[in-house]
Amino acid sequence: MKHKFIIAFVFLNILMITTCAQSNIKEVKIVVEAEGVENGEAVFIAGNNEKLGNWAPDAVQLENNGNVWEKTFEFYKEAILEFKITKGSWDKEALTDDNKVPDNYIFKVNADTTVYLKITKWKGRDPISGGFKGQITGTVEYHKDFTMEGLRPRDIIVWLPPGYFDKSARRYPVLYMHDGQNIVDPNTSSFGIDWQIDETADSLIRSQEIEPFILIGINNTADRFFDYSPGEKGKAYMKLIIEKIKPFIDSNYKTLHCRENTAVGGSSMGGLISFMIAWEHPEVFSKAICMSPAFKFNQVDYVKEVKSYNGEKKDIVLYIDNGGVGLEETLQPGIDEMLEALQGKGYEEGKDYIWIKDNEAEHNEPAWAKRMSYPLKIFYGK
Repeated sequence: MKHKFIIAFVFLNILMITTCAQSNIKEVKIVVEAEGVENGEAVFIAGNNEKLGNWAPDAVQLENNGNVWEKTFEFYKEAILEFKITKGSWDKEALTDDNKVPDNYIFKVNADTTVYLKITKWKGRDPISGGFKGQITGTVEYHKDFTMEGLRPRDIIVWLPPGYFDKSARRYPVLYMHDGQNIVDPNTSSFGIDWQIDETADSLIRSQEIEPFILIGINNTADRFFDYSPGEKGKAYMKLIIEKIKPFIDSNYKTLHCRENTAVGGSSMGGLISFMIAWEHPEVFSKAICMSPAFKFNQVDYVKEVKSYNGEKKDIVLYIDNGGVGLEETLQPGIDEMLEALQGKGYEEGKDYIWIKDNEAEHNEPAWAKRMSYPLKIFYGK
Protein backbone atom coordinates (compact mmCIF):
# COMPACT_ATOMS: atom_id res chain seq x y z
CA MET A 1 0.00 0.00 0.00
CA LYS A 2 2.86 2.34 0.79
CA HIS A 3 4.24 2.06 -2.75
CA LYS A 4 0.77 2.57 -4.22
CA PHE A 5 0.39 5.73 -2.14
CA ILE A 6 3.73 7.09 -3.42
CA ILE A 7 2.75 6.34 -7.02
CA ALA A 8 -0.65 7.97 -6.51
CA PHE A 9 0.99 11.01 -4.87
CA VAL A 10 3.44 11.43 -7.76
CA PHE A 11 0.61 11.05 -10.29
CA LEU A 12 -1.44 13.67 -8.43
CA ASN A 13 1.48 16.11 -8.48
CA ILE A 14 2.01 15.57 -12.22
CA LEU A 15 -1.71 16.11 -12.79
CA MET A 16 -1.66 19.33 -10.74
CA ILE A 17 1.39 20.65 -12.60
CA THR A 18 -0.16 19.81 -15.98
CA THR A 19 -3.48 21.41 -15.02
CA CYS A 20 -1.68 24.52 -13.75
CA ALA A 21 0.36 24.80 -16.96
CA GLN A 22 -2.75 24.42 -19.09
CA SER A 23 -4.53 27.15 -17.13
CA ASN A 24 -1.70 29.50 -18.03
CA ILE A 25 -2.10 28.84 -21.75
CA LYS A 26 -4.52 31.12 -23.57
CA GLU A 27 -5.90 31.06 -27.10
CA VAL A 28 -5.40 34.14 -29.22
CA LYS A 29 -7.28 34.24 -32.51
CA ILE A 30 -6.05 36.73 -35.10
CA VAL A 31 -8.73 37.73 -37.60
CA VAL A 32 -7.80 40.03 -40.49
CA GLU A 33 -10.44 41.39 -42.85
CA ALA A 34 -8.23 42.30 -45.78
CA GLU A 35 -9.07 44.28 -48.89
CA GLY A 36 -6.71 44.50 -51.85
CA VAL A 37 -5.40 40.93 -51.72
CA GLU A 38 -5.10 39.73 -55.32
CA ASN A 39 -5.36 36.18 -56.64
CA GLY A 40 -2.20 34.29 -55.77
CA GLU A 41 -1.40 36.55 -52.82
CA ALA A 42 -1.69 35.58 -49.16
CA VAL A 43 -1.75 37.35 -45.81
CA PHE A 44 0.90 36.72 -43.15
CA ILE A 45 1.51 37.70 -39.55
CA ALA A 46 5.05 38.58 -38.46
CA GLY A 47 5.92 39.15 -34.83
CA ASN A 48 8.20 38.83 -31.85
CA ASN A 49 7.44 35.20 -31.00
CA GLU A 50 8.59 31.93 -32.53
CA LYS A 51 4.95 31.11 -33.28
CA LEU A 52 4.72 34.45 -35.08
CA GLY A 53 7.77 33.71 -37.21
CA ASN A 54 10.30 35.81 -35.25
CA TRP A 55 9.58 38.77 -37.56
CA ALA A 56 10.08 36.83 -40.79
CA PRO A 57 7.47 38.46 -43.07
CA ASP A 58 6.62 35.25 -44.94
CA ALA A 59 6.84 32.52 -42.28
CA VAL A 60 3.34 32.38 -40.78
CA GLN A 61 0.49 32.45 -43.28
CA LEU A 62 -3.04 33.07 -42.07
CA GLU A 63 -5.81 30.78 -43.29
CA ASN A 64 -8.09 32.21 -45.97
CA ASN A 65 -11.87 32.36 -45.83
CA GLY A 66 -12.99 34.80 -48.52
CA ASN A 67 -11.63 38.23 -47.66
CA VAL A 68 -11.00 37.13 -44.07
CA TRP A 69 -7.67 35.66 -43.01
CA GLU A 70 -7.32 34.07 -39.58
CA LYS A 71 -5.32 31.78 -37.34
CA THR A 72 -5.55 30.68 -33.71
CA PHE A 73 -2.43 30.55 -31.53
CA GLU A 74 -1.68 29.42 -27.99
CA PHE A 75 0.48 31.63 -25.77
CA TYR A 76 1.31 31.71 -22.10
CA LYS A 77 -0.64 34.17 -20.01
CA GLU A 78 1.15 37.51 -19.55
CA ALA A 79 3.04 37.09 -22.85
CA ILE A 80 3.53 40.42 -24.63
CA LEU A 81 3.06 40.13 -28.37
CA GLU A 82 4.16 42.61 -31.00
CA PHE A 83 3.29 41.98 -34.64
CA LYS A 84 2.51 43.34 -38.08
CA ILE A 85 0.58 42.08 -41.10
CA THR A 86 2.16 41.59 -44.54
CA LYS A 87 1.54 39.98 -47.91
CA GLY A 88 4.79 38.04 -47.59
CA SER A 89 7.44 40.77 -47.55
CA TRP A 90 8.13 44.09 -45.86
CA ASP A 91 7.68 45.72 -49.26
CA LYS A 92 4.02 44.62 -49.01
CA GLU A 93 3.34 45.52 -45.39
CA ALA A 94 -0.16 46.54 -44.29
CA LEU A 95 -0.65 50.29 -43.89
CA THR A 96 -3.07 52.26 -41.77
CA ASP A 97 -6.28 53.62 -43.32
CA ASP A 98 -4.52 56.96 -43.84
CA ASN A 99 -1.71 55.25 -45.78
CA LYS A 100 0.93 55.41 -43.06
CA VAL A 101 3.39 52.72 -41.94
CA PRO A 102 1.93 51.61 -38.60
CA ASP A 103 3.67 51.02 -35.32
CA ASN A 104 3.73 47.41 -34.13
CA TYR A 105 0.42 46.07 -32.87
CA ILE A 106 1.05 45.38 -29.17
CA PHE A 107 -1.07 42.94 -27.20
CA LYS A 108 -0.68 41.43 -23.74
CA VAL A 109 -2.20 37.98 -23.30
CA ASN A 110 -4.52 37.85 -20.29
CA ALA A 111 -7.37 35.60 -21.44
CA ASP A 112 -8.70 33.75 -24.48
CA THR A 113 -9.10 36.58 -26.98
CA THR A 114 -9.94 37.39 -30.59
CA VAL A 115 -7.95 40.23 -32.14
CA TYR A 116 -9.80 41.74 -35.11
CA LEU A 117 -8.04 43.91 -37.69
CA LYS A 118 -9.30 45.51 -40.88
CA ILE A 119 -6.69 46.21 -43.56
CA THR A 120 -7.50 48.34 -46.60
CA LYS A 121 -4.10 49.69 -47.66
CA TRP A 122 -0.80 47.98 -48.52
CA LYS A 123 2.73 49.21 -49.07
CA GLY A 124 3.65 48.68 -52.74
CA ARG A 125 0.01 49.01 -53.78
CA ASP A 126 -1.01 52.32 -52.19
CA PRO A 127 1.09 55.50 -51.85
CA ILE A 128 2.57 56.01 -48.39
CA SER A 129 1.25 59.17 -46.78
CA GLY A 130 3.97 61.69 -46.07
CA GLY A 131 6.67 59.46 -47.56
CA PHE A 132 9.43 58.08 -45.35
CA LYS A 133 10.77 59.77 -42.26
CA GLY A 134 14.32 60.98 -42.73
CA GLN A 135 16.91 60.82 -45.50
CA ILE A 136 20.49 59.72 -46.05
CA THR A 137 23.00 62.24 -44.72
CA GLY A 138 26.56 61.96 -45.99
CA THR A 139 28.25 59.48 -48.31
CA VAL A 140 27.01 55.90 -48.50
CA GLU A 141 28.52 53.15 -50.66
CA TYR A 142 26.99 49.74 -51.39
CA HIS A 143 28.53 46.28 -51.79
CA LYS A 144 26.57 43.17 -52.71
CA ASP A 145 26.38 39.44 -52.06
CA PHE A 146 28.65 38.56 -49.17
CA THR A 147 28.32 34.83 -48.61
CA MET A 148 29.32 32.13 -46.14
CA GLU A 149 28.40 28.47 -46.16
CA GLY A 150 25.10 27.92 -44.35
CA LEU A 151 23.92 31.53 -44.78
CA ARG A 152 21.85 33.46 -47.29
CA PRO A 153 23.88 36.07 -49.20
CA ARG A 154 23.54 39.64 -48.00
CA ASP A 155 24.58 43.16 -48.97
CA ILE A 156 26.40 45.72 -46.87
CA ILE A 157 26.43 49.51 -46.81
CA VAL A 158 29.34 51.76 -45.87
CA TRP A 159 28.76 55.24 -44.40
CA LEU A 160 31.79 57.51 -44.57
CA PRO A 161 32.27 60.41 -42.13
CA PRO A 162 32.66 64.07 -43.12
CA GLY A 163 36.26 64.75 -44.11
CA TYR A 164 36.91 61.20 -45.28
CA PHE A 165 37.84 62.28 -48.81
CA ASP A 166 40.19 65.04 -47.72
CA LYS A 167 43.74 64.50 -48.93
CA SER A 168 44.92 63.07 -45.66
CA ALA A 169 46.57 59.89 -44.41
CA ARG A 170 44.10 59.75 -41.55
CA ARG A 171 42.56 56.36 -40.75
CA TYR A 172 39.31 55.73 -38.90
CA PRO A 173 37.79 53.39 -36.31
CA VAL A 174 34.96 51.20 -37.56
CA LEU A 175 31.52 50.38 -36.15
CA TYR A 176 29.80 47.30 -37.61
CA MET A 177 26.00 47.34 -37.25
CA HIS A 178 23.45 44.59 -37.85
CA ASP A 179 20.08 45.13 -39.61
CA GLY A 180 21.86 47.35 -42.11
CA GLN A 181 18.67 48.17 -44.01
CA ASN A 182 17.32 50.03 -41.00
CA ILE A 183 20.19 52.18 -39.81
CA VAL A 184 20.63 55.06 -42.31
CA ASP A 185 18.08 54.79 -45.13
CA PRO A 186 14.34 55.17 -44.41
CA ASN A 187 13.53 53.89 -47.90
CA THR A 188 15.00 50.46 -47.10
CA SER A 189 14.01 50.35 -43.45
CA SER A 190 11.52 47.62 -42.62
CA PHE A 191 9.35 50.08 -40.73
CA GLY A 192 9.57 53.32 -42.70
CA ILE A 193 11.92 55.08 -40.31
CA ASP A 194 15.63 54.44 -39.89
CA TRP A 195 17.94 54.70 -36.87
CA GLN A 196 19.23 58.02 -38.23
CA ILE A 197 22.77 57.11 -37.20
CA ASP A 198 24.04 59.08 -40.18
CA GLU A 199 22.39 62.31 -38.97
CA THR A 200 23.42 61.70 -35.34
CA ALA A 201 27.04 60.88 -36.18
CA ASP A 202 27.37 63.69 -38.74
CA SER A 203 26.12 66.25 -36.22
CA LEU A 204 28.34 64.99 -33.38
CA ILE A 205 31.42 64.85 -35.64
CA ARG A 206 30.89 68.35 -37.05
CA SER A 207 30.38 69.77 -33.57
CA GLN A 208 33.62 68.00 -32.54
CA GLU A 209 31.90 66.07 -29.78
CA ILE A 210 33.13 62.74 -31.15
CA GLU A 211 35.94 61.50 -33.38
CA PRO A 212 34.91 60.54 -36.93
CA PHE A 213 34.38 56.83 -37.61
CA ILE A 214 33.30 54.57 -40.48
CA LEU A 215 29.92 52.84 -40.16
CA ILE A 216 29.24 49.46 -41.76
CA GLY A 217 25.64 48.23 -42.03
CA ILE A 218 25.27 44.49 -42.59
CA ASN A 219 21.86 43.70 -44.03
CA ASN A 220 19.70 41.03 -42.43
CA THR A 221 17.90 38.21 -44.27
CA ALA A 222 14.75 36.14 -43.75
CA ASP A 223 16.86 34.01 -41.36
CA ARG A 224 17.51 36.99 -39.09
CA PHE A 225 16.43 35.31 -35.85
CA PHE A 226 18.71 32.31 -36.37
CA ASP A 227 21.60 34.36 -37.80
CA TYR A 228 21.57 36.45 -34.63
CA SER A 229 21.16 33.52 -32.19
CA PRO A 230 23.51 31.00 -30.59
CA GLY A 231 23.82 27.98 -32.88
CA GLU A 232 25.26 27.01 -36.24
CA LYS A 233 23.86 29.98 -38.18
CA GLY A 234 24.99 32.38 -35.47
CA LYS A 235 28.52 30.96 -35.64
CA ALA A 236 28.49 31.19 -39.44
CA TYR A 237 27.28 34.79 -39.29
CA MET A 238 30.07 35.78 -36.91
CA LYS A 239 32.54 33.98 -39.18
CA LEU A 240 31.17 35.90 -42.18
CA ILE A 241 31.87 39.22 -40.44
CA ILE A 242 35.32 38.27 -39.18
CA GLU A 243 36.65 36.37 -42.19
CA LYS A 244 35.00 38.13 -45.13
CA ILE A 245 33.35 41.46 -44.36
CA LYS A 246 36.00 42.93 -42.06
CA PRO A 247 38.94 41.98 -44.34
CA PHE A 248 37.07 43.52 -47.30
CA ILE A 249 36.47 46.75 -45.40
CA ASP A 250 40.06 46.94 -44.13
CA SER A 251 41.38 46.38 -47.66
CA ASN A 252 39.18 48.96 -49.36
CA TYR A 253 38.79 51.76 -46.80
CA LYS A 254 41.02 53.86 -44.57
CA THR A 255 40.40 51.90 -41.38
CA LEU A 256 42.23 51.39 -38.14
CA HIS A 257 42.43 47.59 -38.21
CA CYS A 258 43.16 46.87 -34.55
CA ARG A 259 40.64 45.52 -32.04
CA GLU A 260 40.80 48.73 -29.99
CA ASN A 261 39.23 50.56 -32.91
CA THR A 262 36.69 47.91 -33.95
CA ALA A 263 33.18 47.93 -32.46
CA VAL A 264 29.89 46.20 -33.19
CA GLY A 265 26.28 47.08 -32.45
CA GLY A 266 22.62 46.27 -32.90
CA SER A 267 19.22 46.05 -31.25
CA SER A 268 17.00 43.24 -29.98
CA MET A 269 18.41 40.03 -31.53
CA GLY A 270 21.01 42.34 -33.09
CA GLY A 271 21.91 43.45 -29.57
CA LEU A 272 22.35 39.81 -28.60
CA ILE A 273 24.63 38.93 -31.52
CA SER A 274 26.66 42.10 -30.84
CA PHE A 275 27.27 40.89 -27.29
CA MET A 276 28.04 37.38 -28.54
CA ILE A 277 30.61 38.39 -31.12
CA ALA A 278 32.46 40.68 -28.69
CA TRP A 279 32.29 38.05 -25.93
CA GLU A 280 33.48 35.20 -28.15
CA HIS A 281 35.95 37.21 -30.27
CA PRO A 282 37.51 39.93 -28.10
CA GLU A 283 40.63 39.58 -30.22
CA VAL A 284 38.65 41.29 -33.02
CA PHE A 285 36.09 43.50 -31.23
CA SER A 286 36.76 45.60 -28.14
CA LYS A 287 33.34 47.29 -27.86
CA ALA A 288 29.70 46.32 -28.33
CA ILE A 289 26.47 48.34 -28.45
CA CYS A 290 23.63 46.15 -27.19
CA MET A 291 20.33 48.04 -27.46
CA SER A 292 17.25 46.29 -26.05
CA PRO A 293 19.18 42.99 -26.21
CA ALA A 294 17.34 39.66 -26.25
CA PHE A 295 19.73 37.94 -23.86
CA LYS A 296 17.02 35.53 -22.70
CA PHE A 297 14.05 35.24 -25.03
CA ASN A 298 11.97 32.36 -26.39
CA GLN A 299 14.39 29.41 -26.53
CA VAL A 300 17.47 31.64 -26.46
CA ASP A 301 19.45 31.97 -23.22
CA TYR A 302 22.91 33.51 -23.51
CA VAL A 303 23.02 34.39 -19.82
CA LYS A 304 23.94 30.79 -19.02
CA GLU A 305 26.93 31.06 -21.39
CA VAL A 306 28.29 33.99 -19.42
CA LYS A 307 27.59 32.32 -16.08
CA SER A 308 29.41 29.15 -17.13
CA TYR A 309 32.50 31.02 -18.38
CA ASN A 310 35.52 30.48 -16.12
CA GLY A 311 38.32 32.03 -18.15
CA GLU A 312 40.15 35.31 -17.78
CA LYS A 313 38.19 38.53 -17.72
CA LYS A 314 37.61 39.71 -21.28
CA ASP A 315 39.03 43.06 -22.35
CA ILE A 316 35.80 44.50 -23.75
CA VAL A 317 33.48 47.41 -23.02
CA LEU A 318 29.73 46.86 -23.30
CA TYR A 319 27.03 49.48 -23.77
CA ILE A 320 23.66 47.98 -22.76
CA ASP A 321 20.34 49.81 -22.72
CA ASN A 322 16.62 49.10 -22.86
CA GLY A 323 13.20 50.70 -22.61
CA GLY A 324 10.20 49.85 -20.46
CA VAL A 325 7.16 49.49 -22.72
CA GLY A 326 5.76 46.50 -24.61
CA LEU A 327 8.35 43.91 -25.59
CA GLU A 328 10.91 45.75 -23.47
CA GLU A 329 9.07 44.42 -20.39
CA THR A 330 9.54 40.87 -21.64
CA LEU A 331 13.26 41.38 -22.26
CA GLN A 332 13.90 43.07 -18.89
CA PRO A 333 14.38 39.90 -16.77
CA GLY A 334 17.04 38.60 -19.18
CA ILE A 335 18.86 41.93 -19.08
CA ASP A 336 18.73 41.97 -15.28
CA GLU A 337 20.15 38.44 -15.18
CA MET A 338 22.92 39.34 -17.63
CA LEU A 339 23.96 42.39 -15.63
CA GLU A 340 24.04 40.23 -12.51
CA ALA A 341 26.08 37.58 -14.34
CA LEU A 342 28.60 40.19 -15.52
CA GLN A 343 28.95 41.56 -12.01
CA GLY A 344 29.51 38.01 -10.74
CA LYS A 345 32.42 37.67 -13.18
CA GLY A 346 34.04 40.88 -11.95
CA TYR A 347 32.79 43.34 -14.56
CA GLU A 348 32.21 46.80 -13.11
CA GLU A 349 29.41 49.15 -14.09
CA GLY A 350 30.78 52.41 -15.44
CA LYS A 351 34.08 50.78 -16.36
CA ASP A 352 33.49 47.48 -18.15
CA TYR A 353 29.85 48.04 -18.99
CA ILE A 354 27.36 50.91 -19.11
CA TRP A 355 23.65 50.33 -18.62
CA ILE A 356 20.98 52.91 -19.44
CA LYS A 357 17.23 52.49 -19.12
CA ASP A 358 14.50 54.67 -20.60
CA ASN A 359 11.28 53.60 -18.84
CA GLU A 360 9.08 55.31 -21.43
CA ALA A 361 10.76 53.83 -24.52
CA GLU A 362 9.23 51.22 -26.79
CA HIS A 363 10.98 48.50 -28.79
CA ASN A 364 11.41 50.25 -32.15
CA GLU A 365 13.61 52.32 -34.45
CA PRO A 366 12.56 55.76 -33.13
CA ALA A 367 13.50 54.70 -29.59
CA TRP A 368 16.91 53.38 -30.66
CA ALA A 369 17.51 56.47 -32.82
CA LYS A 370 16.81 58.66 -29.80
CA ARG A 371 19.38 56.81 -27.66
CA MET A 372 22.08 56.35 -30.32
CA SER A 373 24.04 59.44 -29.31
CA TYR A 374 24.86 57.86 -25.92
CA PRO A 375 27.04 54.97 -27.12
CA LEU A 376 28.61 57.12 -29.83
CA LYS A 377 29.73 59.67 -27.23
CA ILE A 378 30.93 56.90 -24.91
CA PHE A 379 32.93 55.05 -27.57
CA TYR A 380 34.10 57.95 -29.76
CA GLY A 381 33.84 61.01 -27.50
CA LYS A 382 36.82 63.35 -27.42
